[in-house]
Amino acid sequence: MFHIHVERTIAKDIDTVFEALSDHAAYDRFPGVDKSLLIEQGTDEKNGKGALRVIGAGALELHERITQFERPVRMHYHIEKSRPFPLDHRRGEITLQRVGDSTRVIWISSGHIKVPLAGHILDRLAGKQFSRAFASVLRTIEKR
Repeated sequence: MFHIHVERTIAKDIDTVFEALSDHAAYDRFPGVDKSLLIEQGTDEKNGKGALRVIGAGALELHERITQFERPVRMHYHIEKSRPFPLDHRRGEITLQRVGDSTRVIWISSGHIKVPLAGHILDRLAGKQFSRAFASVLRTIEKR
């Protein structure tokens, strides 16, 4: 099982940070992401609850459904499909809190890569890689 927990305070207002994190079709502006598509729009808002996005980085492709969307404080997602390895995604949460003129972001994701014998090794690698990727996304938002 992998578990990722990244926290960072960004010197940007909460609305700007939330917009950057919820603009699914623009994730390809982040380092390492070479594919970002909004496949299905959300029910109440384009990028909101029910939206389906595809995020790709090299051979990795994740189909993520937005399951909770409370502007500008919360966005939860569930990975419905992944490749090259199947994934049992248990938790995907991004929570934002105002801290003066800045924003505290807490990004949590957990699950298991479903590959016989090697899944636990891939979980450890995924945990490290995704933690770095999440931190990179947050650094990029702060720099812009």
